[in-house]
Amino acid sequence: MAAKRGAAHRLVALLEPLFGGDLPIRVRAWDGSEVGPVDAPAVVVRSRRALRRLVWQPGELGLAQAYVTGEIDVEGDLTEGFRLIWSTIRERELAAPKLTPRQLLGAAGTAARLGAIGLRPAAPASQAKLTGALHSKRRDRAAISHHYDLSNEFYALLLDDVHLAYSCAYFTSDAPDYSLVDAQRDKLDLVCRKLGLGPGSRLLDIGCGWGSLSLHAAEHYGAEVLGVTLSSEQRDFVRARVVERGFGDRVEIRLQDYRDVLADPAARGRFDAVSSIEMGEHVGAENYPTFVGVVHDALRDGGRALIQQMSRRDRPGGGEFIECYIAPDMHMRPVGGTVALIEDGGLEVRDVHALREHYVWTVRAWLETLEKNWDAVVALVGEEVARVWRLYLVGGALVFEEGRMGVDQILAVRRSPAGVAGMPRTRQSFEAP
Repeated sequence: MAAKRGAAHRLVALLEPLFGGDLPIRVRAWDGSEVGPVDAPAVVVRSRRALRRLVWQPGELGLAQAYVTGEIDVEGDLTEGFRLIWSTIRERELAAPKLTPRQLLGAAGTAARLGAIGLRPAAPASQAKLTGALHSKRRDRAAISHHYDLSNEFYALLLDDVHLAYSCAYFTSDAPDYSLVDAQRDKLDLVCRKLGLGPGSRLLDIGCGWGSLSLHAAEHYGAEVLGVTLSSEQRDFVRARVVERGFGDRVEIRLQDYRDVLADPAARGRFDAVSSIEMGEHVGAENYPTFVGVVHDALRDGGRALIQQMSRRDRPGGGEFIECYIAPDMHMRPVGGTVALIEDGGLEVRDVHALREHYVWTVRAWLETLEKNWDAVVALVGEEVARVWRLYLVGGALVFEEGRMGVDQILAVRRSPAGVAGMPRTRQSFEAP
């Protein structure tokens, strides 16, 4: 039988002032004590070590570390637990919980009474540990490797099994038999139409991923494609698909930094179109003008660029958890800031297409696939990494659902010196034929 009063009651007494009243969740501690609404998701604190982490690392990162190591768990719907906490913060008009020095002392006192004081726990093995200058080529390679070189087999257990597209899809139907595969195909078609691709069009695909757009543009639009990536796993995967599908004369995949694409003078002004699908978040604030400069200089006059990129208003990065575990050094800004940087780089922005809700549907589909393949994922990468991705997808779906992050397709063109853009008169050319 659970203890009448114990560790859970002390923890709740510490947390309630931060939430301005009763907690919207139930708390269960390692000693069997439990407190909170019986019908709410339960946060289970399995180890005193979790408290030690939070004393040393209060906030988002400490909680994430405790979750991925299994020191804290959630019984019930993890998404609903997050939603309850965030809605409570909004309804009570609270700032994101941050411990003041006095509250830190109180937390330390509570931890001492619970026997949880000790040395700072080591960071989990799954946490990124990058070195070197921010957004140097060496560090960028390491950041991309941490995220994308987890293994092709892992991403095959997470993403759609046809395109292996790791970016926001475009859902054009709510029919029961309409799947993520269909939505990713419709996104690829939308991108190709916006870029005006056709037989012989030369496309530069910056951050080509597992080749979904490069292969689609070659197969269905007859484009000649150069795809670049910093991930050796991705490079090898796409090259194998190129050979398998017989596109060797139309698709070239390089392991190359975007900053090196124009080292060959012949690449300048060579391309009819440039795509960057959710790669711009990895460029960094200081390097973004360089990135736009590469896109501009790669295009011929009248050539089009499509940049699909995530945005957020409340802070420039992805948050402590995402930057430490998923995408180190990523940088996001409001979409208006990105539009301004693109235009400052000499391109004319012609269309901005918000896809925020589409990312909610995309991430929910990935989460469903992850849970369906949970045992296989754990066997492949271990439970800690699997928990990292569960936490990432649950949180990711909610930040898009609640409008704290967005994603947009920004279509731009390099005008001729005389101002000729060569764009169609209406958006009808973007619509499905």
